[in-house]
Parts: sequence; C-alpha cells; structure tokens
Amino acid sequence: MNRARFLILIALIAARPVSAATEIVVSIPDQTLALLEGDRVMARYRVSTSKFGNGDNVGSYRTPLGTLFVSGKFGDHLPVGTVIKNRAPTGEVVAIDAPSRDAIISRVIWLRGMERQNSAAHDRCIYIHGTPEERHIGKPVSFGCVRMRSRDVIALYDRVHIGMHVTISEKSIDALLPRERPTLLSRAD
Repeated sequence: MNRARFLILIALIAARPVSAATEIVVSIPDQTLALLEGDRVMARYRVSTSKFGNGDNVGSYRTPLGTLFVSGKFGDHLPVGTVIKNRAPTGEVVAIDAPSRDAIISRVIWLRGMERQNSAAHDRCIYIHGTPEERHIGKPVSFGCVRMRSRDVIALYDRVHIGMHVTISEKSIDALLPRERPTLLSRAD
C-alpha cells in the first residue's frame, strides 16, 4: 500500500464516530438511565441517585437536575471493580457487594452543568460511575452521583463521548424518551 492510500485510510478511521449515541437521560423517580441515538433508545440501565434528594448546593450530597455534559472519562481498560480515587486507579479491586465498601469503581464519567441550577456539578465531582453496592441499584442511595452496576457503566462508557449531553430529570423515563414514530410497516389494527 502506498503512503497516500495509507494516510487516507488512517484519516477515514479517525473520522469515524466511535458511537452514534447522542444523549443520556436519567429519570430520578424511575432510577433509570437511557442512552439515546436520535429518536432511538439504544440501552436502558437501572441506576442509583442521591439519598438526599435533588439539588446542586455545595456540600448537599444531592443529585443535580437539568442539562449537563460529559466533561471527562476515566478508567479506560481497567479491570471490573478497580477502585478509582480522584479519577485515578488505586490498584485495589473490590468485589461486587463487598461488605462495608462504598467506593467509586470500574469507570468514571465526569459531568459539568450547563445551567444555573447545576453549575456546581463539576466542582462537586458529580459522576456517573460504578459501585460495588450493586444490591442497592434501583434505589436512591448515592451521595449525589449516578451509580451503576460495573458491567453497565463499562458498556455505557464505551458509547459515551466528551461533550455528550446528559439530562437528569424528575420526570418519568417514559416522559423523557422520544415517542415512537409510526412507519409504513406500522399497523393500526
């Protein structure tokens, strides 16, 4: 292969989007996160948001509402259960539902607020992250972050890109998801 073809091939590979996903939505009442690609739901995951409710005051341990965006990703290729502190792996690996462990594990997706109501989210280190306390997923038990099962956060992490919008809402997941559009193949009977 000549050099020109090689460079074109590299440019095409680099220009290809890693993920076609365009947005994440999180429903606080349903404790559910959905990954969207335009009008299509690509995946749904159970999550855990704050046990202290919703808000963005510093020191409140609440989950911020509104539109945020992914500002950083940490944990590429780490083993499942790797403890992450200050966005760096510690070298420790924690088992799922390990007793007395409430660590941030596996992957970190750091969020930054885009609105006045969530402007402190980045400084508060609000993340979407893995938790060893998987038995609590589906219940609000976090300290402000959006917690996920390790296998789920790893799958999400691989489809998320920097700049992707994340909407956290008090609406039901069904209210947040796009309505299914009828097609020529749809039947009304």
